[in-house]
Amino acid sequence: MRFLTSLSVVALLAGCGVAYQTPSVREGVSRDGKVQVVAITPETVLAANRSSFEPKSLPAVFSTTAGSGGALRNAGEVPDTAFLPVGRPDVLETRVPPPVQDGPYTIGVGDVVLLATPQAGNTIEELSGLLAAQNSRQGYTVQDDGAIAVPDVGRIPLAGLTLEEAEAVVFRRLVESQIDPSFSLEVAEFNSKRVSIGGAVKTPTIAPISLTPLRLDQAIVAAGGITVADQDYATIRIYRDGTIYQIPLAEFYTRPELQKVRLTDGDSVFVDTEYDLAKAESYFSEQIQLATFRANARELAIAELQTEVSLRRADMAEARTNFGTRLDLDSVDRDYVYLTGEVTKQGRYPLPFDRKAVLADAIYGQGGGMPNEKANARNIYVLRGSADPREFGAVTAWQLDARNAANLLLATRFELRPNDVVFISEQPVTRWSRVINQITPSIINLTASVAD
Repeated sequence: MRFLTSLSVVALLAGCGVAYQTPSVREGVSRDGKVQVVAITPETVLAANRSSFEPKSLPAVFSTTAGSGGALRNAGEVPDTAFLPVGRPDVLETRVPPPVQDGPYTIGVGDVVLLATPQAGNTIEELSGLLAAQNSRQGYTVQDDGAIAVPDVGRIPLAGLTLEEAEAVVFRRLVESQIDPSFSLEVAEFNSKRVSIGGAVKTPTIAPISLTPLRLDQAIVAAGGITVADQDYATIRIYRDGTIYQIPLAEFYTRPELQKVRLTDGDSVFVDTEYDLAKAESYFSEQIQLATFRANARELAIAELQTEVSLRRADMAEARTNFGTRLDLDSVDRDYVYLTGEVTKQGRYPLPFDRKAVLADAIYGQGGGMPNEKANARNIYVLRGSADPREFGAVTAWQLDARNAANLLLATRFELRPNDVVFISEQPVTRWSRVINQITPSIINLTASVAD
């Protein structure tokens, strides 16, 4: 009976090769295809990496920023602070504004230009719509976009041009519209450039700057003249670009060059009867309020830009979150490498976006490494199918022998491709250990049966 038992155990051990099958890589040609084993060396790594492959890219939302928005509005300039004097000085300081650069008049927004044409001939017939508009509108107002609207011609930009330049532009547009370009151009109303006059004058007013320069004495005359009782301590103050200039009234009357000071657009002339600038401060309070308004507008613009940037960031964050959710649900088209054999964790390893992964990434990342007691470091394979339709079924098994740990450096250089299979074979002792573990219950049961 013991002989029969021993014979049964031997039969079980002899059949273990049939009962337990393990995967392995076999080089050669079979009905399953052609398998070629190529050792991974520094030279073969270069050859393997030559295969064309472009990693998939992340959506553009991951590489863009919310930006900083557009340009802010100008907050404006605040006039200089006015100080109260201790007492009346013997002589008032004279501060004359810098000379204004001479130049021809330039048309601006609000100006009214007049087109004059001959009263007889074909020109009147061709420009009938033009003349009709002139009669009804009293010329052409330069609108906020810097252009005038002429019937049968369209919009003609004139802002910032001299009369000579404007005539050339109108001439060209009339010719382009096939209209006789016989005309003359003049400014009928000057509304774009102004100077304000206030303080101790008869009629505070706003004087326009026309084709001829506006002088200081002309501006005062336009306001009805100066109405001060004591001229010794009266002064004419000119506010220009945030700076206050002053001319004592006594010097103004005795020096002709001061009377002919040329004024420019935006100047404010104030005739002050007190040296402490109290009335000047009242006059310029509106200018200060305007500067305050500009500052508030700037703060509002900053808040609007911050809101705009916040909304952009929220949209980008939502788009990125949605993409992450799609990744979690496996609804994004991705490239994978598959891990099998003696790795800590078998499964599929998604190739990263925007860069190429190497063999070490798959083994020591998603695979969790290879256990030394089970994995055969000699047989680390990367199985790669042929991309040539004529070699359908051909497989190249790139083999890394890591018994020399220095060869693991090659794993950091060997690039992976979509659908590669990373396979690590088992140790021979691991195979026998698994066989013993599988047949041990059968031997125990058989021995127990014989004993009974």
